[in-house]
Amino acid sequence: MDAEERQRFAALAKAVADNRDQQAFSVLFDYFAPRLKAWLMRQKMTAGEAEELVQEIMIVLWHKAHLYDATRSSLSTWLFRIARNRRIDLQRRTSIRVFDETDPTLQPPAGIGADEMIANDDRDAKIRAAVGQLPEEQRDMLRAAFFLGQSHSEIAEATGLPLGTVKSRIRLAFAKLRKVLEQENV
Repeated sequence: MDAEERQRFAALAKAVADNRDQQAFSVLFDYFAPRLKAWLMRQKMTAGEAEELVQEIMIVLWHKAHLYDATRSSLSTWLFRIARNRRIDLQRRTSIRVFDETDPTLQPPAGIGADEMIANDDRDAKIRAAVGQLPEEQRDMLRAAFFLGQSHSEIAEATGLPLGTVKSRIRLAFAKLRKVLEQENV
């Protein structure tokens, strides 16, 4: 779009703003509507959605042409910015998801059978016994990290130990647990 055409469109927009000039609006509509629709369709909108949004954009032009400032941007830039913002608003409104109550991923797990509960209890008892065999410092650090949810840095700060020491003690605790649990076949 050259400077002369920009000035012409700015003058037409001013006529719409000042006088509600229907003929000026018609010229602007005929020029910009197909371009806006094509751009919106390139933005992955269907033809119907794009046409509806173009209607909204042109209504904005009709009602708010007085807000257009030719010294700040071309009319084309102003209209395409409105189109972009309206498209984003539409995406936000339609992106609200409705949950499908029958979706298997949203269903609670099936009840655990008695034999599985007994096996889990046995496994838990073996793990507790293995943790009980650890030195107290390693046991305390595992408890802080995995039951209290503290980070290694928080454990180091609470115990006054260097961060590297905390990490190595937790690593040693895991190695000892792994060895004991492998012997127990857990």
